[in-house]
Amino acid sequence: MNLTTITTIHILGFQDTHRVTFIVFFLFFMVYCVTVFGNLLIIVLVSYSGNLHTPMYLFLTQLSLSDIILATDILPNILHAVVVKDNVISFMDCIVQFYFFDVSETTDCLLLTVMCYDRYLAICQPLQYLAICNPLHYTTVMTHKLCLQLVIISWLLSFSLSVVEMVSTSSLQYCGPNTIDHFFCDLPLVLELSCSDTSGVNLEFVLISAPVLFCAFIIIIMSYSYIILVILNIPSSTGRQKAFSTCSSHLTVVSIFYGTLFGVYILPTKGQSLNIKKFLSLLYTVGTPLMNPVIYSLRNSHIIKAFGTFKRRFLHMIQI
Repeated sequence: MNLTTITTIHILGFQDTHRVTFIVFFLFFMVYCVTVFGNLLIIVLVSYSGNLHTPMYLFLTQLSLSDIILATDILPNILHAVVVKDNVISFMDCIVQFYFFDVSETTDCLLLTVMCYDRYLAICQPLQYLAICNPLHYTTVMTHKLCLQLVIISWLLSFSLSVVEMVSTSSLQYCGPNTIDHFFCDLPLVLELSCSDTSGVNLEFVLISAPVLFCAFIIIIMSYSYIILVILNIPSSTGRQKAFSTCSSHLTVVSIFYGTLFGVYILPTKGQSLNIKKFLSLLYTVGTPLMNPVIYSLRNSHIIKAFGTFKRRFLHMIQI
């Protein structure tokens, strides 16, 4: 059979927004600006303030960098789709968009796991004592060298796994239709455009992604189980509140990230409308990068203090 290879893909995006185009465009544009500015601000504050040169904030800067990549990969295409009703991108642009989306999501998953391990070391001991009673235990284990190694491994693993998935996906034959009813090039929807046998790629994707996702999730569950047990055994309410405050922001971000991720890729999609799936996808592609700096900033006194010092010195420099 003669098969025509598609070279362009129509991204339908949000089809019901033609009456409120300006409002939707302005909303997504503000979300993109706030997301990039908020995450860049965290990176600048951690780099600027010596008090924030700790493992947790080093991991937070990498999480912010990953969120900037994700927002820049998704939101400009959404803005283009809102303005241009016939949103057409090349097939290779679609594959590249999925690649950076995959890199960012995998990096987020690994970094959140590493941050959870950091919180475990900061709060728990093997014998379930508080690290603040024996601070040398935390500093001797979570060294600067180990932090850099964990960050490098997270990024390298994300780039490597995503390359494998991108090469396998782009090697298939695509003969149409060339329409994706979504706002970005997600792998399941791209594979639906292929006229080749996609079972091998789907199996490869599961074998690569499932161990990373579930192993990371299990590590997080086990770590927070120990953390909660230790916190509950603290006799004073002030001590429990202080210990819980060190990981509450991270626990909030993890819940949002995995909750929406499981809602899209793990839970059964039969009977689920496309609008619901798009909304859940918006939460982890657009909402999570936006909320991460807000959650970590508003619930963190060290970040707020560093921002106040930075603002005062910046205003002083302008006056000079």
